[in-house]
Amino acid sequence: MKDPEILIHYLDVLLKKSNFTRAARELYISQPYLTQLIKRIERKLGTKILNRDVAPYTLTKAGVIYYKYLETAITNNQKLEDKLTPYTDPNKEIVRIGILESLGTFLLPELLPEFLAQNPNIKVQLTETYPRKSEAQLLAEQVDCYIGQTPESLSSGLDFYVNGGENYYIIISPKSKYFKKGRFILEPDEYDIKTIIKEPFVVSSSNSAIRHQVNGVFQKFHVKPNIVLETNSILTATNLAIKGVGLTISAASIIKRMNQTPINLLPLNENIITVKYFIAVKKGIKQKEGVKKLIAKFMEKSIQPNIR
Repeated sequence: MKDPEILIHYLDVLLKKSNFTRAARELYISQPYLTQLIKRIERKLGTKILNRDVAPYTLTKAGVIYYKYLETAITNNQKLEDKLTPYTDPNKEIVRIGILESLGTFLLPELLPEFLAQNPNIKVQLTETYPRKSEAQLLAEQVDCYIGQTPESLSSGLDFYVNGGENYYIIISPKSKYFKKGRFILEPDEYDIKTIIKEPFVVSSSNSAIRHQVNGVFQKFHVKPNIVLETNSILTATNLAIKGVGLTISAASIIKRMNQTPINLLPLNENIITVKYFIAVKKGIKQKEGVKKLIAKFMEKSIQPNIR
């Protein structure tokens, strides 16, 4: 038993069940086999990897090291497989895409299923990270293209193609004094924006694409933001705002995925915040056929999430 993916799955189930019999039953293997497997690993390592005298089971310090080793092995195996693809499957073309995770959760399902179905010879590799890192990876040719938003801030070393965009809203929870019961989407001029944005705000980190846009809103109205909490994820910021921790500015594609709850959405006019989607490539290099096809598919899609 050397497959790191299987080993890490066995450990996950053991930690969840904290019982070898119940874990073996969920894994559809025998309990003696599972017990002996863990003992063999511990003998080979020369130390215990599980604290199993008391429930719930936990990893020992050595077990944490072993678990991270398995995770690294899984990643390295995938990287090796990807690097060997041109030789093991010469008809397969790899397209490497850099994208912001929160944007990818909405945009990629709109784009990739049809693209991959029409191009079975193409394999996509995703790198999900912050915009600046994606841009740097594209300039270093570590990815083939970068899908993002707000192309105005892109490096001059990139070519980009713009299509679609989305509306942004200030989320007002029932805990806010500005909440209007029985309403959902308010009129854009229902409140004075400068007054609203003086309220406590939850925001995403300075690395995020949306944070640059949000900062622009505060600057436009000459308001010093009252930030009560900062998070790495716009999804987290949106959920916290819905629960009343503070107001936030979020996108239609993000809000649509949240559980239905009584909130108000105050639309922000395009002259206050404008977000457009783009796909960028490095300027001056010959593009792969797969990248050209991906750009064509991106440009033909109707990408405009709406809330009703």
